[in-house]
Amino acid sequence: MMKYLSLTVVLLIFMSCKKDNRKETLNDYEDTIVSDSIVMDTIKNTDKDIKLLDKTISIELKQKKLIEKKDEREDFQTLIIDKKYLVNKKDYTINFNYPLLNTSFKPTHSNFNEFINEYYVNIAKAESDILENKQLCDSIEAETFREERYIDYKIYMVNDQLISVLFYKENFYSGAMHPSYSFDGFNFDLNRGVFMAYEDFFNQGSEEELLNLINNKINTNIKRGDAFYDCWEVSSDDFFESKNNFVVNDTYIEFYFDDCVMCPSYTGTYSIEIPLEDLLAVLKKYDANPLVF
Repeated sequence: MMKYLSLTVVLLIFMSCKKDNRKETLNDYEDTIVSDSIVMDTIKNTDKDIKLLDKTISIELKQKKLIEKKDEREDFQTLIIDKKYLVNKKDYTINFNYPLLNTSFKPTHSNFNEFINEYYVNIAKAESDILENKQLCDSIEAETFREERYIDYKIYMVNDQLISVLFYKENFYSGAMHPSYSFDGFNFDLNRGVFMAYEDFFNQGSEEELLNLINNKINTNIKRGDAFYDCWEVSSDDFFESKNNFVVNDTYIEFYFDDCVMCPSYTGTYSIEIPLEDLLAVLKKYDANPLVF
């Protein structure tokens, strides 16, 4: 009887040890899963941080390239009067840099100056828009919301008849990682004292044909990998809205598009250049067009 009792005790102890070992093994397995999960989450978060940093650097380089782009304002200092206007208040900053034309050369240069002063560089309207936006904001952060508006320009003189001005506007909002850019292009006939629009340079109804030329150029740049990864074709609606945003050069026309119209903010450029020789089919053939050659 004692023999069987001893055997039973041994079996119970053995089973108990086996059960405990299994439990410990299961706990170790669960700990391993949790540890691996933490490591994977850390890796994923690190990858996201790296990608975010890379995009931030790309955005800064893209904006720097635009800001440092050479124009011709220094070559025509007697004609161009560089003006600055700065408003720095608690809730917002307005920093405008813009050109006026010297009216001593021609009285009709005042047409350019009046448009720039009264319509484009309208400080009172800019301040009113900012304050109105703040009133519409119902966020609890509205009191600390700060807006910065910055305008600068590039100016080009094709010949003694035409100047091209590109305004680039930087808008920066509190909490945003980087500013956004938008553009306005103006072409002014110095001889006649009038602004020229798309229809003064290009044939009527040529928008779709010109858009195809622009999109073909974009696709070529994408295939070459010229920092145009993730870019896309410009839509018809976007082109019709911004078709006047171009500046003229001796050999090409450069079309500008706002952030995220042609490329995301972190890649590509803001503009696309089309050689004049590629535009012959859509250029208007008349004497007042300074691009006729």
